[in-house]
Amino acid sequence: MPNKNLKVLVGVVALVLIAGLAVFMKPPIGYNQGYQPTQPIPYDHSLHAGKLEIPCQYCHSNASYARHSSVPALNICMNCHNQVKTQSEHIKKLADHYNEGKSIQWQKVHLLPDFVHFNHQRHVRRGVACQTCHGPIETMKEVFQYSDLSMGWCVNCHRKPENNAPVSCSTCHY
Repeated sequence: MPNKNLKVLVGVVALVLIAGLAVFMKPPIGYNQGYQPTQPIPYDHSLHAGKLEIPCQYCHSNASYARHSSVPALNICMNCHNQVKTQSEHIKKLADHYNEGKSIQWQKVHLLPDFVHFNHQRHVRRGVACQTCHGPIETMKEVFQYSDLSMGWCVNCHRKPENNAPVSCSTCHY
């Protein structure tokens, strides 16, 4: 009988430890807030969008007419960098890729689960500033995921009366 009680006690203690560890190790509810991957070529948004005041849609032009706001094609970069800072090692690398017709493997910063569909076009056309979701991008030397972009974060924004935005599941999940 004492062996059985000892086994039960050990089992209960093990379960409590495992549950405690699971709670302690549980990732935050948000998705990748603060995520900042290393890019193959550094790009300073605080210089381009900040100091030089280049509008977001100059580089991310498809945000106003497409569901996704993609990384700019190299020809956008080369519009300026065929004459600006041409001796920079990073610009030389950019120009080499452009001249050879090769793409650069930029690392995606803002990650959402596969079952979520975010439509940039709808938000841009409604006048939602890029900073609403992406944070003060014009101050970021290196871009990172500013907001957690969790479902709750998005729904809270949609629920604001001034936004008059839909909150049905099919808005983002289809």
